[in-house]
Amino acid sequence: MTTFETSRTSAEIASQPDTWTRAVGAAGSHTAALPRRGERVAVVGCGTSWFMAHAYAQLRESGGHGETDAFAASEFPPGRGYDRVVALTRSGTTTEVVDLLTKLRGTVPTTALTADPATPVMTVADHAVVLDFADEESVVQTRFATTALVLLRAHLEAEGTLPAGVRPLAEAVRDARSALDAPLGPELSGAEQFTFLGTGWTYGLALEAGLKMREAAGAWTEAYPAMEYRHGPISITGPGRVAWLFGPAPLGLADDIARVGGHLHQTSGSEPGSLDPLADLIVAQRLAVLLAEARGFDPDRPRNLTRSVILGPATA
Repeated sequence: MTTFETSRTSAEIASQPDTWTRAVGAAGSHTAALPRRGERVAVVGCGTSWFMAHAYAQLRESGGHGETDAFAASEFPPGRGYDRVVALTRSGTTTEVVDLLTKLRGTVPTTALTADPATPVMTVADHAVVLDFADEESVVQTRFATTALVLLRAHLEAEGTLPAGVRPLAEAVRDARSALDAPLGPELSGAEQFTFLGTGWTYGLALEAGLKMREAAGAWTEAYPAMEYRHGPISITGPGRVAWLFGPAPLGLADDIARVGGHLHQTSGSEPGSLDPLADLIVAQRLAVLLAEARGFDPDRPRNLTRSVILGPATA
Protein backbone atom coordinates (compact mmCIF):
# COMPACT_ATOMS: atom_id res chain seq x y z
CA MET A 1 0.00 0.00 0.00
CA THR A 2 1.31 3.44 -0.90
CA THR A 3 2.05 5.65 2.11
CA PHE A 4 1.92 9.43 2.19
CA GLU A 5 3.29 12.09 4.44
CA THR A 6 0.59 14.18 6.09
CA SER A 7 -1.38 15.53 3.16
CA ARG A 8 -2.09 19.19 2.56
CA THR A 9 -5.76 18.25 2.51
CA SER A 10 -5.50 16.86 6.05
CA ALA A 11 -3.80 20.03 7.26
CA GLU A 12 -6.45 22.19 5.62
CA ILE A 13 -9.23 20.12 7.15
CA ALA A 14 -7.64 20.51 10.59
CA SER A 15 -7.44 24.30 10.22
CA GLN A 16 -11.21 24.77 9.88
CA PRO A 17 -11.98 25.73 13.49
CA ASP A 18 -9.52 28.61 13.09
CA THR A 19 -10.75 29.72 9.66
CA TRP A 20 -14.35 29.56 10.85
CA THR A 21 -13.47 31.77 13.82
CA ARG A 22 -11.87 34.30 11.49
CA ALA A 23 -14.89 34.24 9.20
CA VAL A 24 -17.27 34.96 12.08
CA GLY A 25 -15.12 37.94 13.03
CA ALA A 26 -14.94 39.19 9.43
CA ALA A 27 -18.66 38.96 8.61
CA GLY A 28 -19.50 42.38 10.05
CA SER A 29 -17.04 44.15 7.75
CA HIS A 30 -18.76 42.79 4.61
CA THR A 31 -22.34 43.80 5.37
CA ALA A 32 -22.61 46.07 2.33
CA ALA A 33 -21.66 43.22 -0.01
CA LEU A 34 -23.98 40.59 1.46
CA PRO A 35 -27.72 40.15 0.91
CA ARG A 36 -30.04 42.41 2.85
CA ARG A 37 -33.15 41.16 4.58
CA GLY A 38 -36.05 41.07 2.14
CA GLU A 39 -33.96 40.89 -1.02
CA ARG A 40 -34.71 38.18 -3.57
CA VAL A 41 -31.36 36.45 -3.98
CA ALA A 42 -29.78 33.83 -6.22
CA VAL A 43 -26.62 32.03 -5.11
CA VAL A 44 -24.46 30.26 -7.68
CA GLY A 45 -21.38 28.09 -7.79
CA CYS A 46 -19.88 24.98 -9.35
CA GLY A 47 -19.29 21.64 -7.67
CA THR A 48 -18.62 22.10 -3.97
CA SER A 49 -19.49 25.80 -4.18
CA TRP A 50 -22.89 24.94 -5.64
CA PHE A 51 -23.62 22.64 -2.71
CA MET A 52 -22.62 25.36 -0.23
CA ALA A 53 -24.88 27.74 -2.15
CA HIS A 54 -27.73 25.27 -1.68
CA ALA A 55 -27.12 25.09 2.07
CA TYR A 56 -27.00 28.89 2.40
CA ALA A 57 -30.11 29.40 0.30
CA GLN A 58 -32.06 27.05 2.55
CA LEU A 59 -30.73 28.72 5.71
CA ARG A 60 -31.54 32.20 4.47
CA GLU A 61 -35.05 31.54 3.18
CA SER A 62 -36.17 29.27 6.03
CA GLY A 63 -34.85 31.88 8.48
CA GLY A 64 -37.21 34.47 7.01
CA HIS A 65 -34.60 36.65 5.31
CA GLY A 66 -36.08 36.50 1.83
CA GLU A 67 -36.64 34.24 -1.14
CA THR A 68 -33.35 32.57 -2.04
CA ASP A 69 -32.54 30.20 -4.90
CA ALA A 70 -29.37 28.20 -5.58
CA PHE A 71 -28.13 27.22 -9.03
CA ALA A 72 -25.15 25.64 -10.67
CA ALA A 73 -23.66 28.66 -12.44
CA SER A 74 -24.20 27.01 -15.83
CA GLU A 75 -27.92 26.58 -15.07
CA PHE A 76 -28.78 30.12 -13.97
CA PRO A 77 -32.18 30.95 -15.51
CA PRO A 78 -31.82 33.89 -17.91
CA GLY A 79 -34.38 36.63 -17.47
CA ARG A 80 -35.43 35.72 -13.94
CA GLY A 81 -35.43 38.76 -11.68
CA TYR A 82 -33.30 38.99 -8.53
CA ASP A 83 -32.23 41.82 -6.26
CA ARG A 84 -28.76 40.33 -5.88
CA VAL A 85 -26.70 37.42 -7.19
CA VAL A 86 -24.01 35.89 -4.97
CA ALA A 87 -21.30 33.70 -6.49
CA LEU A 88 -19.07 31.30 -4.57
CA THR A 89 -15.78 30.57 -6.33
CA ARG A 90 -12.57 29.57 -4.57
CA SER A 91 -10.29 30.22 -7.51
CA GLY A 92 -12.17 33.14 -9.03
CA THR A 93 -11.38 31.70 -12.47
CA THR A 94 -14.11 29.12 -13.07
CA THR A 95 -15.45 29.75 -16.55
CA GLU A 96 -19.16 29.38 -15.83
CA VAL A 97 -19.03 31.78 -12.87
CA VAL A 98 -16.96 34.42 -14.63
CA ASP A 99 -19.15 34.24 -17.74
CA LEU A 100 -22.36 34.58 -15.71
CA LEU A 101 -21.13 37.55 -13.69
CA THR A 102 -19.97 39.21 -16.90
CA LYS A 103 -23.43 38.78 -18.44
CA LEU A 104 -25.12 40.18 -15.33
CA ARG A 105 -23.02 43.35 -15.08
CA GLY A 106 -25.16 46.44 -14.96
CA THR A 107 -28.42 44.48 -14.61
CA VAL A 108 -28.32 43.25 -10.99
CA PRO A 109 -25.89 43.78 -8.09
CA THR A 110 -23.44 40.89 -7.78
CA THR A 111 -21.16 39.69 -5.02
CA ALA A 112 -18.36 37.12 -5.28
CA LEU A 113 -16.87 35.17 -2.39
CA THR A 114 -13.40 34.03 -3.40
CA ALA A 115 -10.06 33.03 -1.94
CA ASP A 116 -7.81 34.94 -4.33
CA PRO A 117 -7.78 38.75 -4.68
CA ALA A 118 -5.97 38.62 -8.02
CA THR A 119 -8.38 36.67 -10.21
CA PRO A 120 -10.85 37.61 -12.97
CA VAL A 121 -13.91 37.47 -10.72
CA MET A 122 -12.63 40.56 -8.90
CA THR A 123 -13.23 42.69 -11.98
CA VAL A 124 -16.58 41.29 -13.08
CA ALA A 125 -18.41 41.29 -9.72
CA ASP A 126 -19.72 44.51 -8.17
CA HIS A 127 -18.53 43.44 -4.72
CA ALA A 128 -15.95 40.90 -3.59
CA VAL A 129 -15.45 39.18 -0.27
CA VAL A 130 -11.94 37.75 -0.17
CA LEU A 131 -11.31 34.86 2.22
CA ASP A 132 -7.63 34.49 1.44
CA PHE A 133 -6.96 33.04 4.90
CA ALA A 134 -9.06 30.04 3.84
CA ASP A 135 -7.38 29.45 0.47
CA GLU A 136 -6.09 25.96 -0.24
CA GLU A 137 -3.24 24.25 -2.01
CA SER A 138 -5.08 20.98 -2.51
CA VAL A 139 -7.37 20.37 -5.47
CA VAL A 140 -10.17 19.04 -3.26
CA GLN A 141 -12.08 21.84 -1.53
CA THR A 142 -12.57 21.61 2.21
CA ARG A 143 -11.91 24.68 4.32
CA PHE A 144 -12.71 27.40 1.78
CA ALA A 145 -16.18 26.01 1.15
CA THR A 146 -17.11 25.62 4.79
CA THR A 147 -15.56 28.95 5.75
CA ALA A 148 -17.57 30.76 3.07
CA LEU A 149 -20.74 29.14 4.42
CA VAL A 150 -19.77 30.13 7.95
CA LEU A 151 -19.35 33.77 6.91
CA LEU A 152 -22.76 33.77 5.23
CA ARG A 153 -24.30 32.02 8.22
CA ALA A 154 -22.67 34.55 10.57
CA HIS A 155 -24.28 37.35 8.57
CA LEU A 156 -27.69 35.71 9.04
CA GLU A 157 -26.98 35.19 12.71
CA ALA A 158 -26.05 38.85 13.14
CA GLU A 159 -29.41 39.81 11.65
CA GLY A 160 -31.04 37.88 14.45
CA THR A 161 -32.87 35.03 12.76
CA LEU A 162 -31.84 31.47 12.04
CA PRO A 163 -34.12 28.52 11.37
CA ALA A 164 -35.27 26.52 14.37
CA GLY A 165 -32.68 24.00 15.50
CA VAL A 166 -29.66 25.77 13.98
CA ARG A 167 -27.24 26.40 16.80
CA PRO A 168 -25.07 29.52 17.28
CA LEU A 169 -21.79 29.55 15.39
CA ALA A 170 -19.79 29.69 18.61
CA GLU A 171 -21.09 26.18 19.29
CA ALA A 172 -20.41 25.10 15.71
CA VAL A 173 -16.75 26.12 16.05
CA ARG A 174 -16.51 24.14 19.28
CA ASP A 175 -18.06 21.16 17.52
CA ALA A 176 -15.57 21.54 14.65
CA ARG A 177 -12.75 20.97 17.11
CA SER A 178 -14.49 17.87 18.44
CA ALA A 179 -15.00 16.61 14.87
CA LEU A 180 -11.24 16.56 14.33
CA ASP A 181 -10.96 13.84 16.98
CA ALA A 182 -14.15 11.89 16.22
CA PRO A 183 -13.41 8.17 15.77
CA LEU A 184 -13.52 6.68 12.29
CA GLY A 185 -14.29 3.11 13.27
CA PRO A 186 -14.38 0.03 11.05
CA GLU A 187 -18.10 0.47 10.40
CA LEU A 188 -17.06 3.61 8.44
CA SER A 189 -13.53 2.88 7.25
CA GLY A 190 -14.50 -0.62 6.14
CA ALA A 191 -17.81 0.21 4.44
CA GLU A 192 -18.20 -0.46 0.74
CA GLN A 193 -20.88 2.18 0.05
CA PHE A 194 -22.21 5.42 1.59
CA THR A 195 -25.54 7.17 1.20
CA PHE A 196 -25.57 10.71 2.61
CA LEU A 197 -28.88 12.20 3.71
CA GLY A 198 -30.02 15.65 4.80
CA THR A 199 -33.06 17.83 5.30
CA GLY A 200 -33.37 21.52 4.43
CA TRP A 201 -29.98 23.18 4.59
CA THR A 202 -28.22 19.93 5.49
CA TYR A 203 -29.16 18.36 2.15
CA GLY A 204 -26.46 20.60 0.63
CA LEU A 205 -24.00 19.14 3.15
CA ALA A 206 -25.06 15.61 2.18
CA LEU A 207 -24.40 16.39 -1.49
CA GLU A 208 -20.99 17.80 -0.59
CA ALA A 209 -20.03 14.81 1.58
CA GLY A 210 -20.83 12.48 -1.28
CA LEU A 211 -18.78 14.55 -3.69
CA LYS A 212 -15.82 14.69 -1.31
CA MET A 213 -15.71 10.91 -0.98
CA ARG A 214 -15.92 10.45 -4.75
CA GLU A 215 -13.27 13.08 -5.50
CA ALA A 216 -10.66 12.04 -2.96
CA ALA A 217 -11.20 8.30 -2.66
CA GLY A 218 -13.18 7.22 -5.71
CA ALA A 219 -15.78 5.90 -3.26
CA TRP A 220 -19.27 4.72 -4.19
CA THR A 221 -21.52 7.38 -2.71
CA GLU A 222 -25.01 8.74 -3.23
CA ALA A 223 -26.91 11.63 -1.62
CA TYR A 224 -30.62 12.32 -1.18
CA PRO A 225 -33.09 14.34 0.85
CA ALA A 226 -33.74 12.25 3.96
CA MET A 227 -37.46 11.80 3.31
CA GLU A 228 -36.83 10.76 -0.31
CA TYR A 229 -34.41 8.03 0.72
CA ARG A 230 -37.22 5.54 1.33
CA HIS A 231 -38.69 6.17 -2.14
CA GLY A 232 -36.23 3.83 -3.82
CA PRO A 233 -32.65 4.66 -2.72
CA ILE A 234 -32.93 2.56 0.44
CA SER A 235 -32.76 -0.45 -1.88
CA ILE A 236 -28.99 0.07 -2.14
CA THR A 237 -28.48 -0.12 1.62
CA GLY A 238 -27.51 -3.37 3.34
CA PRO A 239 -24.79 -5.01 5.45
CA GLY A 240 -21.45 -3.25 5.06
CA ARG A 241 -23.11 -0.08 3.76
CA VAL A 242 -23.65 3.21 5.56
CA ALA A 243 -26.52 5.69 5.63
CA TRP A 244 -24.99 8.92 6.96
CA LEU A 245 -27.53 11.43 8.21
CA PHE A 246 -26.83 15.13 8.65
CA GLY A 247 -29.24 16.45 11.28
CA PRO A 248 -32.30 14.89 12.90
CA ALA A 249 -33.75 11.63 11.59
CA PRO A 250 -37.26 11.57 10.13
CA LEU A 251 -39.62 9.37 12.13
CA GLY A 252 -39.01 5.67 11.49
CA LEU A 253 -35.88 6.11 9.37
CA ALA A 254 -33.51 4.48 11.84
CA ASP A 255 -35.76 1.42 12.05
CA ASP A 256 -35.94 1.17 8.27
CA ILE A 257 -32.14 1.25 7.93
CA ALA A 258 -31.75 -1.37 10.65
CA ARG A 259 -34.35 -3.57 8.94
CA VAL A 260 -32.28 -3.78 5.73
CA GLY A 261 -29.04 -4.37 7.63
CA GLY A 262 -27.39 -0.99 7.01
CA HIS A 263 -25.37 1.07 9.48
CA LEU A 264 -26.87 4.44 10.44
CA HIS A 265 -24.27 7.11 11.17
CA GLN A 266 -25.91 10.02 12.97
CA THR A 267 -23.84 12.26 15.21
CA SER A 268 -25.21 15.67 14.17
CA GLY A 269 -28.40 17.48 15.03
CA SER A 270 -29.89 19.81 17.60
CA GLU A 271 -29.79 17.40 20.54
CA PRO A 272 -27.36 17.98 23.46
CA GLY A 273 -24.05 16.25 22.78
CA SER A 274 -24.54 16.07 19.02
CA LEU A 275 -22.39 17.87 16.46
CA ASP A 276 -23.46 20.81 14.37
CA PRO A 277 -24.12 19.32 10.91
CA LEU A 278 -21.40 21.50 9.36
CA ALA A 279 -18.93 20.10 11.88
CA ASP A 280 -20.09 16.60 10.95
CA LEU A 281 -19.02 17.41 7.38
CA ILE A 282 -15.47 17.64 8.74
CA VAL A 283 -15.77 14.01 9.86
CA ALA A 284 -16.77 13.05 6.31
CA GLN A 285 -13.81 15.02 4.93
CA ARG A 286 -11.44 13.15 7.24
CA LEU A 287 -12.93 9.83 6.20
CA ALA A 288 -12.45 10.71 2.53
CA VAL A 289 -8.73 11.26 3.13
CA LEU A 290 -8.44 8.06 5.16
CA LEU A 291 -10.08 6.00 2.43
CA ALA A 292 -8.04 7.68 -0.30
CA GLU A 293 -4.77 6.83 1.38
CA ALA A 294 -5.92 3.27 2.15
CA ARG A 295 -6.60 2.81 -1.57
CA GLY A 296 -3.22 4.23 -2.58
CA PHE A 297 -4.58 7.55 -3.88
CA ASP A 298 -3.01 10.94 -3.23
CA PRO A 299 -5.78 13.02 -1.60
CA ASP A 300 -4.06 16.25 -2.65
CA ARG A 301 -4.11 15.29 -6.33
CA PRO A 302 -7.28 13.35 -7.12
CA ARG A 303 -7.62 11.58 -10.42
CA ASN A 304 -9.05 13.51 -13.40
CA LEU A 305 -9.46 16.79 -11.49
CA THR A 306 -7.86 20.22 -11.54
CA ARG A 307 -8.12 23.04 -9.01
CA SER A 308 -10.29 25.14 -11.32
CA VAL A 309 -12.26 24.31 -14.44
CA ILE A 310 -11.37 26.80 -17.18
CA LEU A 311 -13.03 26.02 -20.48
CA GLY A 312 -11.52 26.82 -23.85
CA PRO A 313 -13.40 28.31 -26.78
CA ALA A 314 -16.31 26.26 -28.06
CA THR A 315 -15.55 24.10 -31.08
CA ALA A 316 -17.89 23.03 -33.85
